[in-house]
Amino acid sequence: MFQNNKILILGFARSGYQAAKILMERGNTVYLNDSKEESKMDASEVEELRALGVHLVFGSHPDDLLDSSFDYLIKNPGVPIDHKYVLKAKELGIEVINEVEMAYRLLPKDVSLIGITGTNGKTTTTTLTYEIMHKAFGDKVHLAGNIGYPLSSILKEVKSGDIIVIECSCQQGENFKEFHPHVGILTNFSEAHIDFMKTYEHYKEVKSRMFYRQSEDDIAILNYSNSDVMEELKNIVSQKKYFSSQEKVDGCHLEGRDIYYYDERVLSIDDIKIKGMHNVENCMASIMAVKEYGVSNDIILDVISHFKGVEHRLEYVDTVDGVEYYNDTEATNIKCCQIALSSFDKPTILFLGGLERGQNFNDLTPYMEHVKAIIAIGQCRDRVCEYAKSIGKDVYVFEHLVDGFDKTVEISSPGDIVLLSPASASWDQYKECEVRGAEFKSKVKELGGSNE
Repeated sequence: MFQNNKILILGFARSGYQAAKILMERGNTVYLNDSKEESKMDASEVEELRALGVHLVFGSHPDDLLDSSFDYLIKNPGVPIDHKYVLKAKELGIEVINEVEMAYRLLPKDVSLIGITGTNGKTTTTTLTYEIMHKAFGDKVHLAGNIGYPLSSILKEVKSGDIIVIECSCQQGENFKEFHPHVGILTNFSEAHIDFMKTYEHYKEVKSRMFYRQSEDDIAILNYSNSDVMEELKNIVSQKKYFSSQEKVDGCHLEGRDIYYYDERVLSIDDIKIKGMHNVENCMASIMAVKEYGVSNDIILDVISHFKGVEHRLEYVDTVDGVEYYNDTEATNIKCCQIALSSFDKPTILFLGGLERGQNFNDLTPYMEHVKAIIAIGQCRDRVCEYAKSIGKDVYVFEHLVDGFDKTVEISSPGDIVLLSPASASWDQYKECEVRGAEFKSKVKELGGSNE
């Protein structure tokens, strides 16, 4: 498979780069196209692919590049689903897949896959699941997917009988054909990425594709209390197993402050270092997955009790002069900000704003009880200011985060929370939201706290 074919890769990035290398090793003729100029690319990666013989086409999407001579179009997940090459490939009968689907077809047949998806919590759940599995089984466990490690980048490391923990995005799911996990987790559904997926119904369907392709021998681990999850996956043929923080289920649930796996106590929620009930649910989902591989409660407790979370996702940064600082720059939508706000019951100073996307900040109001002040930043700062005044909150307006940070130091008191959870994308000022989070953390470090 994928030998001596003619293949067009649409989109450079990590996945396009890794896919091109694998395909060249298998004797394919490979074209890689990206609308960005070559000067915007990693020069060493470009030269490496050029030396391998990849045909590189940068700066545009020429109308005559794709024709019926191609066998596959491998689309980067970030490329729109209605891109002209995608539509043309379908007209010409050329299979459109992505890097994950390609790498999946090249895996040893007896590799076990734990696949994690959902609107929120998937990166935390993926990372935690991997950490537990790696503690239990060592180097036979691999991490891959939307978490930053293309599946094709680990193909050479994966051996027969190994286990892969993989995070799957909706953009990846759009082009899944055969891919499916042996153990799949669906954390939750809420409206997101509608600009990319066009409708919420399509978004849910795409997120669920990896479960549709499971067999009766596979496991689907589902959030019982999320009605959209239960409705969308009601007809899958795999074995459905459940977790819930809201009610007792036949699976992972709460009894008081203890997490039970069926009738077996695993740990207390007081053992969990990461904040919020949503992270209790993430832990439950991970427990359900690793129990399919017989992992002991001792290992689960050891990992969870030391797990401090994923960088940029409600990440504890430091405590300085009695004020706790949290970096949640990955909260690029209203739902994520709601989750963050519901995680604290102390006076909170909230950084809110960024790219103008018409966000409905009014949806945050039920979660604003503990917010004592808002720092309005970014392109939509004036609209954030209007919203803050409408609900009677103190508000300070700054174009840039660094300027607003100084104000937080001035107005904060011991016992307060300072939270960067902007409910907005960062592209108005930053290349990516991680840069925004790193800037926030740098400002905290300048205060001279104790956290190394």
